Amino acid sequence: MATPKLIDLFAGCGGMTAGFTNAGFEPVAAVEWDLEAAATYAANFGEDHVHWCDIAEWKEGIPKADVVIGGPPCQGFSNLGTRDPDDPRNRLWKEYVRIVLTAEPKLFVIENVDRFRSSHEYALLEAEVDNGALSDYEIVCEVLNAADYGVPQRRKRTIVIASKVGPPVMPSPTHSDTGDLPGWSTVRSAFTNISFETDHTKLPVMTTPFFGQEVRGPYKEIDLHLGRNPKPISLSRYDYIPPGGGRFDLPDELMPRCWLEKPTGTTDVMGRMRWDRPSLTIRTEFFKPEKGQYLHPQWDEDDPEDRVNRPITHLEATRLQTFPEDFMWCGSKISIAKQIGNAVPCLLAERIAVSLRDQFEL
Repeated sequence: MATPKLIDLFAGCGGMTAGFTNAGFEPVAAVEWDLEAAATYAANFGEDHVHWCDIAEWKEGIPKADVVIGGPPCQGFSNLGTRDPDDPRNRLWKEYVRIVLTAEPKLFVIENVDRFRSSHEYALLEAEVDNGALSDYEIVCEVLNAADYGVPQRRKRTIVIASKVGPPVMPSPTHSDTGDLPGWSTVRSAFTNISFETDHTKLPVMTTPFFGQEVRGPYKEIDLHLGRNPKPISLSRYDYIPPGGGRFDLPDELMPRCWLEKPTGTTDVMGRMRWDRPSLTIRTEFFKPEKGQYLHPQWDEDDPEDRVNRPITHLEATRLQTFPEDFMWCGSKISIAKQIGNAVPCLLAERIAVSLRDQFEL
């Protein structure tokens, strides 16, 4: 049986491609406009098939493929179908459809934010399938929780699977918080063999040419175990937060004024992870505890010396996103954090890919 061919649009650093290649797919093309994300993709999957460009610039040499994966960023859907047909945010969706029609895949897979399923934009996608350019395809759409597929992270995302070779079916969960399936994977399982201590705050000084440009990296996983230099007041705040806790555990004297004046709201801000639960969603600023539940889970109630008072490192975030340990990274610290937080968890992508291969004998 021939190896199924894959095109990754809006590829980012390649989280979805990593999952699909683990399931036996061969990437034949990828498009990504951000240089450092494209370089990360190229460092792991090869540069020869990567198009570092605006998707609209990719006109020639679009190959045929069995599957097209990826979806326009959510802001690209925001005004789809408005009265202005030239709105640049609509263009991303139009380009996606153009490449699907040219590549003629048997299937395409879209990943987007959880609210996409109930959006006006999704209704327009359904209309394209019912009566428009994508009428050869049948679609199924669900909000999946990555934790139900073995990812040590509660990350809900809309997945759309479209097929013109038979009715598509979503992958069956492999894990569960209740019931007969194995339990959810945990932060503890993800952080195996990672030191509590960090010994550097900067990435090594190195560059490599990609696409004719010098790009920082590529860096190994261990290079991403980056510490920070928090202020004493930040360390005092961290020390008060137990596993599963957050800003409401702080005494008034350590509360910033903005939190004192807002006694209600998000509970995971300045939160600490739990060892024996999946993390919450890893976003692009996971290195800032004030942005979510990103403090390291180690915290002993009785022994203040046995507490790790820091946010998770870039390395730990890659583990929660289930990137392979030998995955290479390019870019600045901030750029790599964005790449990690924007990625589809590799294991979730792999579960989808295996399900497609099994359903359609790809």
